[in-house]
Amino acid sequence: MEYLISDKDKQILRETAKKQLELANMDSNKARIQEWYRHNALQGEKPMIHLEMGTFSQEIIPPLLKCEGTFAQQVETALYSNFLNQELFDDDRVTPDYFPIEYDTFFELFGIQIHVDHTQDASGKESLGHHFESIIEDLEEDYEKLKPSRYGVNLETTEQKKAAVEEAIGDILPVKMQMSCLYSVPTQMLVHFMSMENMMFAMYDYPDLFKEMMGRIADDTLAYYKMLEEKRLILPTTTFEGVGQGTWSFTTELPGWDEWERRPFTTKEVWGFMDSQETVGISPDMYEEFIFPCYEKIASSYGLLSYGCCEPVDPIWDKCLSRLTNLRKVSISPWCNEEFMGERLRGSKVIYHRKPSPNFLGVDPVLDEDAFRAHIRKSLTAARGCKMEITQRDVYTIHNNIPKARRYVSLIREEIENNWKA
Repeated sequence: MEYLISDKDKQILRETAKKQLELANMDSNKARIQEWYRHNALQGEKPMIHLEMGTFSQEIIPPLLKCEGTFAQQVETALYSNFLNQELFDDDRVTPDYFPIEYDTFFELFGIQIHVDHTQDASGKESLGHHFESIIEDLEEDYEKLKPSRYGVNLETTEQKKAAVEEAIGDILPVKMQMSCLYSVPTQMLVHFMSMENMMFAMYDYPDLFKEMMGRIADDTLAYYKMLEEKRLILPTTTFEGVGQGTWSFTTELPGWDEWERRPFTTKEVWGFMDSQETVGISPDMYEEFIFPCYEKIASSYGLLSYGCCEPVDPIWDKCLSRLTNLRKVSISPWCNEEFMGERLRGSKVIYHRKPSPNFLGVDPVLDEDAFRAHIRKSLTAARGCKMEITQRDVYTIHNNIPKARRYVSLIREEIENNWKA
């Protein structure tokens, strides 16, 4: 791909960059940044709110795009993604005063290239439905296919992208290298090359071999991180950097850019994220025996940790997750026992990161305000005495109704104002 931006597209990007900078400099945005710092330091007075737009952005961003070039459209999309939450929904997502670019790194577990078959929608475009082709059918028979993992970075393409964006908008928005949290989801990677069914059978049929494989995943992941350290690609995660599932890094507990300029960073100085949605079908004892040793080894390499996505964490909290001493946020999904986790997290140093059901916003074209209020009120009650954060994820349509989404956020704010007790 060529990272070229035409003069016409540059003018479009410059106007959009000015819009981002304007929103970034608003007093309300700066105030919310400080709220995030207090929140992540366990000093916040109320839950933070984020409506994650990524899964329904196809209803929001494409109609706004004016650029013609492929790379220019990518940059334009990224600019809009930086500030549309603030402009459209008035949640607590904050707008940066710079344009972030990440290094083109890769990690290919066991050297296996993942193949995905996508379904198509009525117009012939790829849709959400997809299937991963299974490479490992029988773990013992196919074990030789698990080669050493491949990983690296393409500094040339990274620099080409950075230079192109700087030339277009750098005098308006500084272009800054950024690293999101270190992200590791071992069981998802397994399912991508051996299917859920084969993974489950492998634990039963070849328990020792499965544990060996999980140990290799941990070792290869840490080797990849070591490469990042040696090439000085571990960057601070203390401001706008993403931390996995719909949250941000803002913290003073980890070293920032001033320190990084003096010396290389290690993984112990940044945020990490992990989840294991694929193991909801096994018992807590099996998770502890087969899965957790790998996860604990990787998790211990981070400075601060956020854990969990859609899986219910309550079954494995006491035996496993509560042992992660650097855990700062844990996902309380729609399938989680809210009251149980509220009891466990009350007064702790772990933030109750609630993910409400997406059905209220994403299924019915008309928002059932009374039902949604009751849903949020139940969560606020369960989380009393905890530090709480609310991220709405997995909404794939808002039925092209931006006012409905904005009202959705305002309902959460109203319920917090009326019912939240820290």
